[in-house]
Amino acid sequence: QLQLVESGGGLVQPGGSLRLSCAASKFTKNYGYIGWFRQVPGRDREGVSCISRSDDKRYYGDSVKGRFTISTDNTKNTVYLEMDSLNSDDTGVYFCAVPSNLIGCEFVRHMATDEYYYGLESWGKGALVIVSS
Repeated sequence: QLQLVESGGGLVQPGGSLRLSCAASKFTKNYGYIGWFRQVPGRDREGVSCISRSDDKRYYGDSVKGRFTISTDNTKNTVYLEMDSLNSDDTGVYFCAVPSNLIGCEFVRHMATDEYYYGLESWGKGALVIVSS
C-alpha cells in the first residue's frame, strides 16, 4: 500500500510563504494522480491541488489559484506544495492524497462530498499550517 508522509508545516505570518513536502513510499505504475486537500475543524474538507502524472496537468481550488503551486520530483518520489501570500483562511491541516484513477483530480472540486473523500486510495497524517501574526 502506498504510504504518504507530509512535512513542512508550521507557523507563518500573513503574507508569508511555506512549502509542504509529501514523500511517497513507492510510485506504482497504476498511480496516476497525487494532490492535496485541507481540513479545518468546523469547515468542510477542501480540495487544494492535484497533478496528473501522465500529462503533468495541474489543478487548483479557487481559493488558492494563483498563490499555490504543486510540483513533483519523481526521482525522490516526492510532491511539493509551494504556498505563497498566505492568509488566515489558509490555516488548517494539509493532507497529501492519492485518488483512485476513477476520480482523478476531480477531488479538488468535490472534496466536501463523501463520495470523493472515500474515493481517495491513500492519504497521509497531515501537516498543520497556522497563518497568524
